[in-house]
Amino acid sequence: MVEPFIRVHNLRKTYGKGRDKFIAISDVSFDVAPGELVALVGPSGCGKTTLLKVLAGLQEYDAGEVHIGSSTDRFDPSRDIGMVFQQALLLKWRRVLPNVLLPAEILHLPDVQSKVRARELLETVGLGGFENKYPHELSGGMQQRAAIARALIHDPKLILMDEPFGALDALTREKMNLELLKIWRRSGKTIVFVTHGIAEAVFLGTRIVVLTAAPARIADNIEIELPEPRTLEVKASEVFGKYTGRIYRCLGM
Repeated sequence: MVEPFIRVHNLRKTYGKGRDKFIAISDVSFDVAPGELVALVGPSGCGKTTLLKVLAGLQEYDAGEVHIGSSTDRFDPSRDIGMVFQQALLLKWRRVLPNVLLPAEILHLPDVQSKVRARELLETVGLGGFENKYPHELSGGMQQRAAIARALIHDPKLILMDEPFGALDALTREKMNLELLKIWRRSGKTIVFVTHGIAEAVFLGTRIVVLTAAPARIADNIEIELPEPRTLEVKASEVFGKYTGRIYRCLGM
């Protein structure tokens, strides 16, 4: 049996005190295996982003346990996590290559090797030849691909993605879904992906954790079995419709 890479057990997170106390997450438990792409879905304001921040070590929690890494391999959140947000958040005064290199600079990684890796990653995400462009010279989808390369530059063990394609138009979003699957297969990274899109979650995820409205609880934990490699045509299949229908029912829709 494979040891889980992420173990969340009876997690509880509250904000405020007394009458102003708000329970954001209540008794949430789930595991993530090494190399999985797990999608978190649920209503707006249900605590998905809070849960992601807890996994990133950016948010304290009140009760329960969160463990990341294996028993034989030490996990350092400052070194072993890459994050991708809804906005690419590229530094507008830096060209693409220096933007991708930013985490390597912060971590004081070897300069020459980091530049080689950055160029390889830009090739991987389809941005070879754009190293010297500024962010404003890129489309929204290209900026997000640069952000993904930046998240991978220091070779993290875990990638956390908070609605990274939410601000893109529908066609670009579909293309980015396909790009992400390619990058995930090549890198073998463990990814936790927050999305409001049920179809997006089914298309991308090896598993989907469905959260209820706040306080967030686990409504379902669904293993997704679709033909590989996944293509957009799978969205028209009966099995795809069954998965999306199951999630809609979980959410009372």
